[in-house]
Amino acid sequence: MNKSFIKFSNQAKQCHCGNRHYELTIDRVEIKKGALEDAVSYVISKQLHHVVIVADEITYKVAGEKLQSLLEAGTIHSTVSIVRVDDQNDVVANETSIGQVLLEVPKQTDVLLAVGSGTIHDITRMVSYKMDKPFISVPTAPSVDGFNSMGAPVVINGVKTTFQTHAPIAVFADMNILVQAPRDMIAAGFGDVLGKVTSLVDWRFGHIIGDEPFCPLVYRMTEDALHTCINNVERISTLTEEGIKILMEALINSGLAMLLFGRSHPASGAEHHLSHYWEMELLRTNRKQILHGAKVGVSTQIIADLYKEFVFAIVDYAKGNKESTNQSLKNKVLENEVEITNLIGQMIDSHQVKEMIDLVGGKTTYEELAIEQPLLEESVKEAHNLRERFTLLYIYNKYVRS
Repeated sequence: MNKSFIKFSNQAKQCHCGNRHYELTIDRVEIKKGALEDAVSYVISKQLHHVVIVADEITYKVAGEKLQSLLEAGTIHSTVSIVRVDDQNDVVANETSIGQVLLEVPKQTDVLLAVGSGTIHDITRMVSYKMDKPFISVPTAPSVDGFNSMGAPVVINGVKTTFQTHAPIAVFADMNILVQAPRDMIAAGFGDVLGKVTSLVDWRFGHIIGDEPFCPLVYRMTEDALHTCINNVERISTLTEEGIKILMEALINSGLAMLLFGRSHPASGAEHHLSHYWEMELLRTNRKQILHGAKVGVSTQIIADLYKEFVFAIVDYAKGNKESTNQSLKNKVLENEVEITNLIGQMIDSHQVKEMIDLVGGKTTYEELAIEQPLLEESVKEAHNLRERFTLLYIYNKYVRS
C-alpha cells in the first residue's frame, strides 16, 4: 500500500478546516514492479468475475494484452473495448468515445479497468460512473495527475467540462511499464505537476477574494507533490526507475489531494483554463491534439508572467477612486493586499519552470506547441469563462482590464 495514501487518510481525520472531506475509498495504491500481477490478484480477491479492459490500440499492446492474459490465467472472464481514434489519429474523451465504450460494456460487467493515460481514464471514469460500476486504474505512463481523482474532464459539444464522478477503487502502476513510457509523456506528467505553481496561487487568491472553499491540509499535500518534483528534477530527467517513481508518486499524491477535497481547485487554475481553451480550438479546427501536461507546462509560464504583471494592476484598481459597483471586491483586495502580493512574489519565476521542463525533455514555448499568437491572446482574454472560479485571471479580465 502506498505510504502517502495511509498518511493522508490519517491526516484527513484530524483536519478541522470546516470543509467537507471526501472519504478516500481507494482500497489499494501500488506503484511497483509487477503491479499488473497485483491487479489480477486484487480482482480475484474481490470476486470480480466479469472484467472489461478499456484501452486504445497502443496501451492495449503496452499493458492490456498482458493484463488480459493474466486475467485468463486466473479464470477471470474479460472483454476489451479499444477506443477508436478520430480523424487526427487522436483518442479524445468526448461523447463519441464515451458512447462507444458505453455500448461495448456488457450489462453483467463487475469492473472496468482503465489501461492507459489520462484520456482513457476520463472515458472509463465517466462510463463506469454512468453504469454504476467500479473501475480500477492501470496507468501506462506518468503523464497526468488525474488517475485517482473524482473529476472527469471531457469534451461535450465542443466544450471542455469537468464532471464530478468517482475515483477508482484501486490503482496499480507497474514500474516495468512506466519506465518505458515515451519521454514526451513523462515530460507532460512533469508539466502537469508544475502547473501547481500557479494553480495554488489561484486557489489561495480565490479563497481570500471570492470565499471559495479552502483546506490547508489539501494545500500542503499539493504543495508537497510540487516541491518533490522540483527538488528531484535531475533524477526525473534521467528517466531511471528512481526518477519515474518519484514523478508517479507525486502525480498520485496530487490526485489524492483532489479526491480528498472533492474538487480540482488545488491542481487546476488559470493555467488549466488556457490549456482547455487551446484543446477546444484544436478540436474545433480538426487539428492534432497536444498532450495535456505539455500544454499546462507552457501555460503555467504564461500565467506566471501575467500574474507578476497583473497583480499591481489589480491592486491599483482597488485603490482607484473611480466609482464601482464592486466596492466589496475592492475592499477585499485592499484588506489582503500584503498577502496577495506575497503570493505572487513567492511564486516560482517562469524561466525556472521553463528550465526544468527543458531538462526533463518537454516543449517549453507556445510556438513549439504550434499554438498561434492570436489563439494565445484570445485564450488569455476568454479562457477564464470556462470555469466559475475566482482566479487572478478572472478578476483582471472581468473588472480591471475592462
